[in-house]
Amino acid sequence: MIISPWLLGFFLLILGPIIASLYFSFTDYDLLSSPNWVGFDNYINILTNDPRFRQSLTVTLIFVFVSTPLKLIFALALAMLFNTGRKGTGFFTTIYYIPSIIGGSVAIAVVWRIIFGRNGAVNELLQSVGLSGTNWIGNPDTALSILILLIVWQFGSPMIIFLAGLRQIPTELYEAASVDGANRWQSFKGITIPMLTPVIFFNLIMQTIGGFMIFTQAYLITQGGPMDSTLFYALYLYEMAFEYLRMGYASAMAWILLVIIASITLLLFITSKKWVFYESEGGKS
Repeated sequence: MIISPWLLGFFLLILGPIIASLYFSFTDYDLLSSPNWVGFDNYINILTNDPRFRQSLTVTLIFVFVSTPLKLIFALALAMLFNTGRKGTGFFTTIYYIPSIIGGSVAIAVVWRIIFGRNGAVNELLQSVGLSGTNWIGNPDTALSILILLIVWQFGSPMIIFLAGLRQIPTELYEAASVDGANRWQSFKGITIPMLTPVIFFNLIMQTIGGFMIFTQAYLITQGGPMDSTLFYALYLYEMAFEYLRMGYASAMAWILLVIIASITLLLFITSKKWVFYESEGGKS
């Protein structure tokens, strides 16, 4: 009786839509008429005859592989700064965490579009020092970089996780290293990074998966433009499903995305055996 509501929600809201999506991926379905079974045609067309699919996948992969490392490096640097225990650390930790809370909101996306527009604050600042700006959002060469900058700015969540991990490292290790003559870089390289690898691995997995899901910011700021330079996978999938009413095609895209994310996650888990340090296993990964 206690778990019945959970089971009901699981079957109706999770398992049911998953099975329905898999079925629709093998059909030609426009939401207005009955699905028409087409077998693997949707998958074949996506993989062999859709240049916008390849563009969306390329844009998303570039975004993930650039923004994720930058975000983690920035988060780790701030976490190490706040781990020094200086006065006001709690206040500044809260301040820097705020972008993670509001960063995905519609308001921030709109503000970001205004700031980096042709007449936005960034160009006004550049002009004040004698430099000429550009339409950062409307330029195919810079639009994706602006969205990467927005995501990196939302570094609060991984920063908090890094901070928790740093506070679990025994101070005796640093004291012993200091006695042996190790400098800060050597302590960071020999103690901090190895002891923090489980946390790095966790953040890497979460941020990588999150990177493939980016939608709101691109939809509100660039809508995939200019010239499809910010056509993310989730945005293209949305267009297929709800603008062109090609639900079967979009369902097939969703399953392809699932396979891509699962493959990259599996690869990260396999490679983690080489570089993730678990203290409970005596240093063996």
